[in-house]
Amino acid sequence: MSSHVDQFNTASEGTLPGLLGIRAVKAARGELHTEMPVRAELMAPNGYLHAGSLVTLADTSCGYGCRAMLPEGANGFTTIELKSNHLSTAREGTVECVATVVHAGRTTQVWDAVVKHRETGKTLVVFRCTQMILYPVPR
Repeated sequence: MSSHVDQFNTASEGTLPGLLGIRAVKAARGELHTEMPVRAELMAPNGYLHAGSLVTLADTSCGYGCRAMLPEGANGFTTIELKSNHLSTAREGTVECVATVVHAGRTTQVWDAVVKHRETGKTLVVFRCTQMILYPVPR
């Protein structure tokens, strides 16, 4: 699964996850670990980490996990629902995310993610999303 880490990091280049500095650091079947440095560009005007930055980290983590577990014959996926509970925030350091599969079916996958602040250990976000699995259109 370490090859997945390299593939995900390469795929992030030049896209939103890459711009935010999201990096995959560990992959196992049904689980993906990522990290993102906290920096000024990711802050809201109030001086705290923007909720959208954290949602992007969690959604990217779940999406890459889903991609690694696509069923045979599938050619992609798309997020059809997501929910996040924001419990805390950060102003510096690194945020880490662990995404885990809850359901891996042929037509949908459900993933949970927990985002924590590395330096304090505080849980910042609890996240869940549903992915619709895509298949080639028969011609």
